[in-house]
Amino acid sequence: MVTLDVKTLTVPVGILRILAVVFTCVTFSLVASVGHIGVSFWAWCMFSWCFCFSVTLIILVLEFTSLSSKLPISWDDFTTAFAMLATLMVLTASLLYSIIFTCSACGEQIAACVFSFLTFILYAVEVGLTRAKPGEISGFLSTVPGLLKVLEAFVACIIFICVDLLRYNLLPGLQWCVAVYSICFIISLLIIILTIGRLLSRFPAPFSKVLIVCNVLAVLMYITVAVIWPFYIFKLYPRPNSCPVVCGWDLAVVVTFMTYFNLIAYIVDTVYSFKLVFFTTPA
Repeated sequence: MVTLDVKTLTVPVGILRILAVVFTCVTFSLVASVGHIGVSFWAWCMFSWCFCFSVTLIILVLEFTSLSSKLPISWDDFTTAFAMLATLMVLTASLLYSIIFTCSACGEQIAACVFSFLTFILYAVEVGLTRAKPGEISGFLSTVPGLLKVLEAFVACIIFICVDLLRYNLLPGLQWCVAVYSICFIISLLIIILTIGRLLSRFPAPFSKVLIVCNVLAVLMYITVAVIWPFYIFKLYPRPNSCPVVCGWDLAVVVTFMTYFNLIAYIVDTVYSFKLVFFTTPA
């Protein structure tokens, strides 16, 4: 039986989600009113806003109708992971759209950027409200290492988007780098899926120890990538005299920056994994 729970809409997290739905709707409506642009970055921005709008609305409906408690997943882990993902997606879309598609005379685009950045703030505050405190019994994705797993997977997605436009298959060193990106991404994604699906309790080995081993291996592999990737990629894509909005050099720089960013994230993740002990809800 469906029971309506009005409190889910009046608590701080519920209010933040309602505002996020409104702001994302305003954002992609303003962008759509300007017209379609056949550029992959424009499509990514629109997808980010529409995706966050849809999932947030679904979360509100499921919690309002109390159907969320009947789903066979860890709801707190799911909502926390999505809030972190939405924060990263909206921030990326805000930066891309404001840099590439906005000008001083573009009223609708500027307004869309303002609402997009406000939406980013809303999701970031939601992450802060739902994150588990150290020592608190909670789902893994509500802790700092859990949120870092979402961050690592998202950064890997950005890397894949840029790498796909580069000729990495010409050199074995670059192929190794892409293999490292893929392996670490798959491991992070599996951990997220197992946590949301409440399958960690059925894991055949102590999860905390497996997590530490995976993080240490990821750090070691990313260290090799941090050396190999910039050494080879900038030989293929030297800095040009003039560059359009997006060129091979720009993409190489983005991937290099994201590589070092993810390396730092894995190092921090490893440190937290050593210090914290997690308790998961039995499936």
